[in-house]
Amino acid sequence: MTRPEGCAASRRTALCTAAIASVGLGVAGCSTASHPAAGSAATATTTATVPTLGQPAGIFAHGEGFGQVKPSKIFNGGDPTGLVTHVAWKSWGGARAVATGISDYVGPNQSVAGGTEEAATVVAFNLGTCDGKLMYQAVEWYFPQHKQAFDPSRYEDICTGSYVPGS
Repeated sequence: MTRPEGCAASRRTALCTAAIASVGLGVAGCSTASHPAAGSAATATTTATVPTLGQPAGIFAHGEGFGQVKPSKIFNGGDPTGLVTHVAWKSWGGARAVATGISDYVGPNQSVAGGTEEAATVVAFNLGTCDGKLMYQAVEWYFPQHKQAFDPSRYEDICTGSYVPGS
């Protein structure tokens, strides 16, 4: 340990040694009140439950991102339209979680092979308890630049692992 400035060998050596010792005790965290007294009201640290993005279940059992908090990749295990990469969450924990990512856009009358990777908006919703765990029970992504909008009646049920095709 280096001595505080001005603590050269002099008549103040005793004062410098005492200063160094007290700094050492402060740095070491020593104090007489390091433990609460018996019977005192010590506050316990609690961790709030953070929801996951569904769970690996049903036809999505071998997918990716399900059962995770804020996954950076979501894949339902199907064709390229079921994959979203570079997922960046703007919100998490509220009624809806919203993110942006990259997915395969397939236009009208176009085959999946003709799709192009484009920016997509991801919405995780239907926050609730499934199998005793807090999770977003539904997820959907869409392409606003192609005049698509969020449709809560059409989604992947990531609690049961099935598609809800919409009306």
